[in-house]
Amino acid sequence: MSQPAPEIQVCVLSQPRLLGAVRAMLETFAERIGFCETRRGELVLAVDEAMTNIIRHGYGHAPDCRIWLSLRELPSPRRGIRVEIEDHQAAFDPEEVSGRSLDEVRPGGLGLHLIRQLTNVCRHERRSEGGMRLVIEKFCDDASTGPSPAGTQTPGAASR
Repeated sequence: MSQPAPEIQVCVLSQPRLLGAVRAMLETFAERIGFCETRRGELVLAVDEAMTNIIRHGYGHAPDCRIWLSLRELPSPRRGIRVEIEDHQAAFDPEEVSGRSLDEVRPGGLGLHLIRQLTNVCRHERRSEGGMRLVIEKFCDDASTGPSPAGTQTPGAASR
């Protein structure tokens, strides 16, 4: 069975200054669906981390690369949002990418950890046309962050 078309699809250049518009769009979309302020903030932070990592690590700060973002409302009973982020960066194995230890107190290196902890589903896929696709799902009614039961989150599958 095929997925319904995304409700929102945008293409953003790999420029950090454009991430504010993406955050605002996602915040508004999540609010419309019924996300509380805390869940909206978690989703926005996870997507911002993923896109920042693509810009920094995937595209090496090149300002003219493209990132595609698709948003889709997930139906009941687990209402939420599915976000797909696609790029043309060199394919990588997320199992081989590790952030720094949480015991090290310094900025940076926590993107993987944050994305995994803030979402219910987080997995990478290689695109047939080249590049990567990150699929993130966040549920409105989730009482806690992190992976939901039954293995809906692929271990180690988050953006760099």
